[in-house]
Amino acid sequence: MSPKTVHLSAFCGALWLMAGSIASAQPGRTPTDPTGEWLVAKQYARIKIADCDGRLWGIVAWEAQPGGIDKKNPDPNLRTRPKLGMPILLGMAPTKPNQWDGKIYNSEDGNTYSASISLVDPNTLRVQGCFLGFLCGGENWTRVDSHDPPTTASTQRTPAKPSTSGSRRTASAQPDSHDDVCSKTPASTGFSHERGLK
Repeated sequence: MSPKTVHLSAFCGALWLMAGSIASAQPGRTPTDPTGEWLVAKQYARIKIADCDGRLWGIVAWEAQPGGIDKKNPDPNLRTRPKLGMPILLGMAPTKPNQWDGKIYNSEDGNTYSASISLVDPNTLRVQGCFLGFLCGGENWTRVDSHDPPTTASTQRTPAKPSTSGSRRTASAQPDSHDDVCSKTPASTGFSHERGLK
């Protein structure tokens, strides 16, 4: 083999390897789809996000402690509604590439905040909320398969007793029972979580 042939073969081999690595890198290069199910940072809930007529909505699809109620809701009539199925991300609209802005409801304090979401990578969603436009905070949520049984610290520590095994199965099955996110959102375009859900 002549030196020219060796160099040409090496060059073609390098091109082939480069083309293969570029092709394999492309699917994860630009994350653009936040729909699906996400485990919140503290692992006490999963939020299922769907595109409802061009806006993203997210509802509670699973809770680590089943049976939670919205006891701090500003509307006294809604303080007994279950957290399961409750809208959390409210009408998030695309504002720039890989960013959606709207509102987020925090059932821990009963307040609704301005918020934005963006994908850090295909499996990490950055959720940021601001109160009064400047007191801002955020956290990362992790993508999960809605058919995977939840594995949170609180469910792992729960002792397996015959009387509670049924409730643990119910908790694991919860994600499947709330597939239709859009039917759980308020009909209003004002993002109010305080109106009755359909």
